[in-house]
Amino acid sequence: MTSDIISLTELIESKLRKEQEIEYYRETLERLEKKIGFLSKEVSVTNLIIDMIEQERVLTLGEKQSKIIKLEDKVKN
Repeated sequence: MTSDIISLTELIESKLRKEQEIEYYRETLERLEKKIGFLSKEVSVTNLIIDMIEQERVLTLGEKQSKIIKLEDKVKN
């Protein structure tokens, strides 16, 4: 009977350890999923910027200034 009690105690302790391990991995998974989401958003923004540059929708500072100057000239005339 003593060996049955010890076995039951060991089983309960083992179960508790496994439950704690499961909780640890769930928390780790949640942190990793948040990190993946953040990184995915960063990649999306980077891809958008690359697309804009490739399609020349983004002007350099010099190009912007020259367009502003041309626009000011048109307004004066």
